[in-house]
Amino acid sequence: MIEAAVLGPGGVGGLVAAALDRAGTPVSVVARSETVATIEREGLRVRSVRLGEFTALPRAIPHLSWPVDVLFVATKATALPDALERIARPWPKLVIPLLNGLEHLALLRDRFGADRVLAAVIRVESDRPAPGLVVQTSPFLRVDLAPDPRAERIAHLLRAAEIPTRIGESEAEVLWRKLVRLNALACTTTAHDAPLGEIRSRADWRAELLGAVEEGAAVARAEGAPIEPGEVLDELWEAHAGLTSSLQRDVAAGRPNELDAIAGAVLRAGERHGIGCPTIAALADAIRR
Repeated sequence: MIEAAVLGPGGVGGLVAAALDRAGTPVSVVARSETVATIEREGLRVRSVRLGEFTALPRAIPHLSWPVDVLFVATKATALPDALERIARPWPKLVIPLLNGLEHLALLRDRFGADRVLAAVIRVESDRPAPGLVVQTSPFLRVDLAPDPRAERIAHLLRAAEIPTRIGESEAEVLWRKLVRLNALACTTTAHDAPLGEIRSRADWRAELLGAVEEGAAVARAEGAPIEPGEVLDELWEAHAGLTSSLQRDVAAGRPNELDAIAGAVLRAGERHGIGCPTIAALADAIRR
C-alpha cells in the first residue's frame, strides 16, 4: 500500500489529504503547530459540492522525517521555501507539487533531486476558511500528471479517492494548459474584483480575458505546449458565473498572493521568447496598485 503525505493542508492539500484518508490510504499532513493541534482535536473537516461533507482523520505532524512513497506539496508559492524546512531526510520517494505557476519545479528539483519530482497540476476551486476546514464550492476537480513510468500508479491512487486524474502529453502541456487558463481567470477577476460571469458580461473586461488567453497561449506554444486559445476560452465560457480565483480572494483579504507565480511566470517566459504580453502586463500592474 502506498503511504502518502501532504505538505500544506489548505484548500487544495486538505481536500487531497481528506479524500485519500477516506479511501483508506495511510496519509500524514505536515503543517504548522496550530493547524496540527486543530486537526488532532477536530479532524480535517470537508464541505465539498463534489465529495460531500465528512471529517477525515489523517495523521497530523509538524515535520516529516521518514521516506513516504509520495509527498504532495500543496502550499502557496509564497510559503514554499519556509514550508520545505518541515521535510527532513531521508527524502520522500516521489514529490508531486500541486502549486500554481511553473517556477516552483526548479526549487523542488534542486532540493529533492530531479528524478524525485513529477510535475503535476490540480484544477479545483477550494478554500480553507479556518485551520482544519476545507470548503470546495465548485464541482470541477481534476489532477493532471506529467507522463512518467510512475504516473499511472499515482493516478490509480487518486482515482480511488474520487479525484479524477489525467496523464498529460508532456510536462509543458500539463503545466501550461492550466497556467494559460488560470492566468487569464486570476488576472481579470482580481483586477476588477468580480466573478467570471461579470467579466464575461462586459465587453471591455471580456476583451481583456480574450487578450490574456491569446497572449498566454502564444507563450505556451513557444515553450513547447500546443495550447489553442479557443479550447481555453471554451472552458472559460462554460465555467459557472460565480467562479472566482484564489488570487482574487488573497488580494481582497490583504494576504500574501501568487501574482508573481502566475502572471509573473507568464511574463518572464514571454520575455525570454520575445513575445509581448501587454494585456497581462496591464492587468498585473492594475492588481499591484
